[in-house]
Amino acid sequence: MGELYGDVVYNLLMNEYDWYAQLSKPVWSPPAEIFGLVWIVLYALIAFSFGKVFYMAWRREVPGYVVWPFVLNLVFNAAFTPLQFGLKSNLLAAADILLVLGTLVWGMAAIYSYRRYLVYLQIPYLLWVGFATFLQLTITYLNR
Repeated sequence: MGELYGDVVYNLLMNEYDWYAQLSKPVWSPPAEIFGLVWIVLYALIAFSFGKVFYMAWRREVPGYVVWPFVLNLVFNAAFTPLQFGLKSNLLAAADILLVLGTLVWGMAAIYSYRRYLVYLQIPYLLWVGFATFLQLTITYLNR
């Protein structure tokens, strides 16, 4: 049973990779391996900075509404992969990454007056999401 499950998961992942590999991409698109390395660093920064925001809200050091852009950002971030690779929808992925970018900027603005260092910790995430947004919009355009 475990071997069969592993084969099914492997085949699904390979089909998704094959689909993405066949898409037209701009020449400046980084190799797939770069994405994994970048996200390892970004997830550590996100875990710390977003965790600190949630902790501050729990301790009532910031108003509860400050947490909303961070919650929404995590939801939209988590939705990207199923939209892009599960549904194989460049258009939905493009809309989603715009929401990731928007909620990130909103969150940075919301926490700025309380803890500026948390905003500074999110700058690498902002730069990457800005790049990834431009990349996704370009891929969506090239594959319309």
